[in-house]
Amino acid sequence: MIPIFVTGTDTGVGKTWVASLLIRGLRQAGHRVGAYKPACSGAETAADGTLHWDDIDALAAAVDDPHLSIDAICPQRFAAPLAPPLAAAREGKDVNRSQLTTGIDWWRSRVDVLVIEGAGGIHCPMTHQTTLADILAVWRFPTVVVAANRLGTINHTLLTIEAVRSREIPLLGFIMNDVGPHLDRSARDENITEIVRRGRVACLAHVDWEQREMDVGWTQDVLGGKT
Repeated sequence: MIPIFVTGTDTGVGKTWVASLLIRGLRQAGHRVGAYKPACSGAETAADGTLHWDDIDALAAAVDDPHLSIDAICPQRFAAPLAPPLAAAREGKDVNRSQLTTGIDWWRSRVDVLVIEGAGGIHCPMTHQTTLADILAVWRFPTVVVAANRLGTINHTLLTIEAVRSREIPLLGFIMNDVGPHLDRSARDENITEIVRRGRVACLAHVDWEQREMDVGWTQDVLGGKT
């Protein structure tokens, strides 16, 4: 099983959208693909009072397996729109650090590729003692950074890349994601050029607003030719 970790420069930059596109693209290329989110917070309440998480719903739709349980995709879910340990504390709970990893083990014999989406940005707290960066430094999974095409993205992306590299986490590159319609494409191209030049990092792709398909060649680039 090849793990691909998807992190972002912040929350709300389109990590789930890009992860879902990647899952669909890999499936179209003939791979068995799973989706995993170690912990999720920020639930919506349905009319019948049940809770659901948009990120998990989107990942489940991309995998498109009606027999797949929500626990397989995300075993630790919390209601409040806060970092996981803070959301868990609101419910009198703690994030189980070992379960963050054991949830991955369930997938190992079931898929060729596991797309793992983080919570928030690289320094998002995951337990009371650790951040996502700390956990990734142990996992050392090949990582893709999702950046939002908006003002400030050069700074945010370079900081994230620096944080990833400082922990010797394998960096595949970054993806520039349009987070709104009618964006200035020349500005997007300039942002990409600056990040590539200053960060000495590959731009794997840019994703247009509400783009719904991913080029197969792009997914192979993300896999780094490992398949």
